[in-house]
Amino acid sequence: MYLSTVSRPVADQPGSGPRRRRLAMVSGNVVALGAVSLITDVSAEMVAAVLPLYLVLGLHLSPVAFGVLDGVHTGATALLRVVGGFAADRFRRRKLIAGLGYTLSAVAKLGLLLAGRSIPAIGAVIAVDRLGKGVRSAPRDALITLSTPPEALGRAFGVHRAMDSVGAFLGPLAAFAVLLVVGQSYDAVFVTSFCIAALAVVVLVLFVRERPPGEAADGNNDPKVSVREALGLLRRGRPRRLVLAAALLGLATIGDGFVYLLLQRRMDLGLRWFPLLAVGTSLAYLLLAAPLGVLADRIGRLPVVIGGYTALGATYLLLAGPVDGWPLIALALTLYGAFYAATDGVLIALAGPVLPARLRTTGIALVQTGQALAYLVSSVLFGLAWQAWGPQTAIRVAAVAVAGVLVGTLLLLATPSRLTTRKVPR
Repeated sequence: MYLSTVSRPVADQPGSGPRRRRLAMVSGNVVALGAVSLITDVSAEMVAAVLPLYLVLGLHLSPVAFGVLDGVHTGATALLRVVGGFAADRFRRRKLIAGLGYTLSAVAKLGLLLAGRSIPAIGAVIAVDRLGKGVRSAPRDALITLSTPPEALGRAFGVHRAMDSVGAFLGPLAAFAVLLVVGQSYDAVFVTSFCIAALAVVVLVLFVRERPPGEAADGNNDPKVSVREALGLLRRGRPRRLVLAAALLGLATIGDGFVYLLLQRRMDLGLRWFPLLAVGTSLAYLLLAAPLGVLADRIGRLPVVIGGYTALGATYLLLAGPVDGWPLIALALTLYGAFYAATDGVLIALAGPVLPARLRTTGIALVQTGQALAYLVSSVLFGLAWQAWGPQTAIRVAAVAVAGVLVGTLLLLATPSRLTTRKVPR
């Protein structure tokens, strides 16, 4: 794990040379934000690990209904990401906005207790949880970009996502442990998840700094960001292409719940073991996130993103292919974890340098919103395809869609510009 000085890059310190720069360590703010994400992901993945079983096998939802709820889980509140990002830029209170998002997600865990077996109520609670995630993601990622030299953004996001994936790795294990102790009591999972999420909010308040190194202390005297200025981002070539590419990439993603349900059906796994599927993905993510982030800084971020979506397409093909048994589980979960490691933070690292610091949070929110809205569409369409054609045909169509999306992304982003290179302008 990388450690760091907080106030300035290692390269600026006495005695630092090429080797020291290669070993440059991420800032204290990145580590603190990583700790918050780690704890939050333990909480979130506890719920995510049991939610498909709870909805499909417990409440007997159809694939279409599950696809709608799964889409809501990520996409229904996507537009509010832009609101949160704009508010963070306008008032320069990124930590505050992120804190509100983390708090909303924590409270939503208790909401699942009150929702009972009501599908509309569960949908509303999931929407609140995703509202929290949507509000916090862009301010958090903006703090990372503003706390990191542009040439080290891949590494910073790799370290942050690696810490985040530790939580994703531990969350399903915690859910498994709770179910092992109390039986099929989903309420116990929800209560434990809330307590852990509350701890993450405390860590954010105590250890994350509002103003990262390099942001002028007198920045509050600058004119406030206007709505017209924020919308102007979409008139700029590079940000507009990034948002369109993110939306295309979102169309290629069907959601973790569907992937794990397909694996469970193929392997006929017992319900108690279902949460451990997410553990395999998280382990691959944990091991690969930081190395792939460093690789993205060296060879270019776009090639790494393209490689990640290639791994996603290979995962879909495996789910519909002849491989079976434990080799299928090992290969599918490894490739799925590699997909997340190569895309989750690297896409934002790709976007960060082309977005002005003044509008960084808004720009990141636009990229995330485009991806989330497309994900909402893809989840519903995959649910319809599953119900109409069966799971095997549906997943093959999804694999073909990944190939088409990759071609479109290359046409949008593979231009001779610094956007795809390691060395980017400050």
